[in-house]
Formats: sequence, C-alpha cells, structure tokens
Amino acid sequence: MKEPRHARSMRDRKSHLSPDAERLVAAALGLSNSGSRTEDRFWERALTERIERLLDGTHHQGVHDALDRLNQADSEAYGALIEAVEECSESLQIEVDGAAWDCLLVSAPMVVWTRFRIPSGQLPADAVQTLSAHWLAHVLARDARLRVVPYLFSIDQLPHDFAELRRMTRKLGTGAVAGNAPRFELKSLPETAEMLADSRFLVGVVAVPRGRPMFRWQEFESNEHASRVQCLERWIEQGRPNLEPLLPGCGFECLLPDAYHINLREADRRVRPYAIRAAVHFLTHALGVEASDLQAAIAAFGTDRIDEYRIGLSQADSEQVAQGVVWPLLGAESESDDPSPLETIRDTLREAGVTDIRVWPEVNEPDFCEDCGAPLYPNSKGDIVHTEMPDDAEPETPHFH
Repeated sequence: MKEPRHARSMRDRKSHLSPDAERLVAAALGLSNSGSRTEDRFWERALTERIERLLDGTHHQGVHDALDRLNQADSEAYGALIEAVEECSESLQIEVDGAAWDCLLVSAPMVVWTRFRIPSGQLPADAVQTLSAHWLAHVLARDARLRVVPYLFSIDQLPHDFAELRRMTRKLGTGAVAGNAPRFELKSLPETAEMLADSRFLVGVVAVPRGRPMFRWQEFESNEHASRVQCLERWIEQGRPNLEPLLPGCGFECLLPDAYHINLREADRRVRPYAIRAAVHFLTHALGVEASDLQAAIAAFGTDRIDEYRIGLSQADSEQVAQGVVWPLLGAESESDDPSPLETIRDTLREAGVTDIRVWPEVNEPDFCEDCGAPLYPNSKGDIVHTEMPDDAEPETPHFH
C-alpha cells in the first residue's frame, strides 16, 4: 500500500462526494477487488482517464476528496487510487512536431547531515549542465532527453499539489524535447526548515520517444545496459564530486535518480537514522560531552495507531531535552515488523554511542508547542517538554563559511 505522502495537502473530509469523486472511489474499489489482469486494466484505464481530466482542468478537489474518503474507509483501495494519482501527476504523453513522447518526472535525492545549515536554492547554470550530463550518461537510456530545474529543493519547497506536479511535468517535458529551458518562479519558494539532517532534491523530466526505455536498466538487450546498482555506483562516482561544492560543510548520501514519488518515499525512509546520528553528533560538540554521557527517551505518538516515535536527547540525569528527533512510521510499517521500528531506533542510538535509552510504555496523543508549533518530546522523567539547549552550551553555528 502507498503511504499518504501528500497528507499535508488533503482537504477536510466531506460527507457528500461530487460525482467525479464518487466514480474515483468506485473505480479504486473495483481495482482493489479485481480478480484478473484484464479487469485490472479496465479499472486502471477508468482511473487514469478521469484523474487526468481532473488534474488538467480546474476542478481538482474531487481527487483529494476521493483520496480522503478511501484513506478513512479502505486502505487497499486507497493504495490503488494514490498510485494512480501519483502516476498521472508524474507521467504523461506529449506530441511535439507530430512526434509522440513519454515524459516522467524524476528526482535525484541526497540525504544530508551537518552541524551547520543545509543549503538549498538556485543552482549555477554550469553545475546544472554538468549534473545533467552525468545523469544522462550514467542513469538514463540512450534515447532519453532531460531537463532539470536549476534549483536544489528541500522537501518544503517541492510542489505538494498533484495538479501542480502534472503542470511541472508537462512544462519540463516540452522543454526537454524542444531543447529549451522553461521558466519557473523560484524566488517566491518558502524558506526551508533548519534541520541537522534532511533531504535535498534535483528535479527534472526525462522524455523518450513513445514506448522507448527511459533508464539504462531497462535496456536489457543493449550494450548500454546497466543494473540499478551499477547506475547508482556510477552516479556516485561521477555526480558526487559536482554535488559536493553545492553542500559545503555537509555529509551526504546520494540515492539513485528515479521516478519522483518513489524517491520522496525512499528519502523519507533513509533520512531517519541520519537525523538521530546528526543530533547526537551536534550535542557532543555543543555540550562538550561524549555520546555515552547522553540519555535518550523514546515515546510513541498517534491517535488510532502509532504514527511516529519521538526521541528526546538529554544530558545524563537532566529533565531538559536538548534535542528532539521525530521518527515517522511510513506506509504499512508497524511494531509487528522484524525488526520493529522501536528496535531499529534503539540500534541506531547505540550505534551513535548512546547507551542510556528509556522507552515510555504507553502511546501518547501528538502534542505540539502552542506558541511555535514545534513537536514536544519525552524526557526521562515521564514529561513531554519543549527542546531547550542548556545555558552553558556552545552557541550554535547556523551557517558554514
């Protein structure tokens, strides 16, 4: 099942759905209960045609209402619908000068950590050109064309509306085929939250003649074929040296350039352990202590089920939480997994050097600061508190020079 990656953009649930939303719900239920690939194709076609019409028009609300209804009522049908909506927002077919092209919105994620500030923003033209060349040479198929947005995005700066994503895909795809650079309004993007570990994304569209492979791992009958692992290795080898100047003072891991939504989810998963390691590393420097001098309190938060764990990091025997980390559960993750999310968190803390780990037994209602909206974190004494660095801590250095 697809996790609700776009939950922040969902509208309030409606008791009465529009005809378009009702038909989307019915088709998604049909697909989730289908008994054959032939029936699958029928329902997939019905979903695609209606979703594309809604996203290309001015009445997108039906898509969000249908997703919201199924998210509440039927997880399998929700998974079928969110997969169809994501596909329609990140892929389309266009015609340029009478030729048909398949277009796919893609991203190259980096999981980044630092004691300073993780950069984002406008990229130099020569950096975009060089990175695009390596992307084409080492990841994409021989007939592919690529157009990359000249911007290093944080998750807060990426479009969160499916219709907006489809417009971006069309605009970049047309530019990739025609060989021109479409303009985007990038100066008004929101500021990104300052975090010790976060994701950054290069975003673009790959276009190929209709029906042709998009990625090198699809060219299985060609001398150009390379596996996903080989493509990632070559991207790291050739692309990473050109990414390092864009992320000064940062450590980072390159993920495989791939389709937009799958990489959002993969970046979400991969950033979680780095967030813990970065918080521990930061505190050891800011407080002048060893990791073994820190203690961690872990508590589960959620309403009907566990949605996330919050980890409060403190100096030994202190009730003051100096740093907090949120570990969200994604998709179908649960405590029945092996290893469980809680055990993974414990292992990550131990690997970072923290050995004093205390776990609250109960599940708590999510709690946030009424003044700033920040999440509150558990301490070792059984309270949920705001993070606050000790008065004698070294001043934080927000920028790397």
